[in-house]
Amino acid sequence: MILEVKNLVTSYEIQKKWTPIVSDVSFDIGEGKVVGLVGESGCGKSVTSLSIMGLLPKPYGKVASGEILLEGVDLTKLSEPEMQRIRGNKISMIFQEPMTSLNPVLTIGFQVGEVLTRHLGISHQRAKPQVLELLRKVELPNIERLYSEYPHQLSGGMRQRVMIALALALGPKLLIADEPTTALDVTIQAQVLELMKKLTQEQEMSMLLITHDLGVIAEMTQEVIVMYAGKIVEKGLCRDIFNRPRHPYTVGLMKSRPGLLDKSESLQFIKGMVPKITDLPEGCTFAPRCDYAQACCTQDMPGLTGIDDGHFVRCHFPIDG
Repeated sequence: MILEVKNLVTSYEIQKKWTPIVSDVSFDIGEGKVVGLVGESGCGKSVTSLSIMGLLPKPYGKVASGEILLEGVDLTKLSEPEMQRIRGNKISMIFQEPMTSLNPVLTIGFQVGEVLTRHLGISHQRAKPQVLELLRKVELPNIERLYSEYPHQLSGGMRQRVMIALALALGPKLLIADEPTTALDVTIQAQVLELMKKLTQEQEMSMLLITHDLGVIAEMTQEVIVMYAGKIVEKGLCRDIFNRPRHPYTVGLMKSRPGLLDKSESLQFIKGMVPKITDLPEGCTFAPRCDYAQACCTQDMPGLTGIDDGHFVRCHFPIDG
């Protein structure tokens, strides 16, 4: 396994009290696998990724317990200098918004080259041929001119390609992509996703793809993790999750997708709202929004239980069919 997350609990200090934002999260990512992490905004997807990268806002966020093993090394036990050597080298991340992730006052060439100069100890001049090759690899046009341009001179899709070049500069074993196409139009989304798929295959790299877009999950991943209110509620192979979802929340997400053929059907939705992390209900956190909830659901939080080979669900009454 490239990555093993075991019983992860990540807490933030809210109103002078440490509150779990992500609780009891466990999953694996194998070599060359693309795993999707899906759920509504505020469910804990990005906090999970920041925990793995060691980029939680300090002193207000911390990994309270659990293990994050990258090729057997527990990242939660490493110092900040040790994590800096691992970031970019063995594990990289593409962030949600490229305009705020790229420095507006530094050129594209300098920013991509900075990864190489810091990790390889070479000058920017010596790094330039490698930077140009990276820009070419992510299929950017006019790379010689682009090298000297600034982020504001690029379109959203071009900036995202620069972010991919930054993430892949040192050939990491694991790429975390946090909503990599959110700010892009549909056509550019498809191009960026196809590029990411191509590059991960070429470099035999594993990927954790974080998104709320089920279409992206279906297109890109082999395995899926569904999160709700800081916990994993279902996980399994992509085909199993899409063909036979077992948790009521996953079923609700599937039904909320607009149909391509029958446009006469009304778009379905999940009633209610995601609960505040500081005011979670007793028992199953999804029970107040669930059409199948019974008395025990409001009293006891179910465990994540295996129901089929490699298919796990956190529900007292998993849906069958």
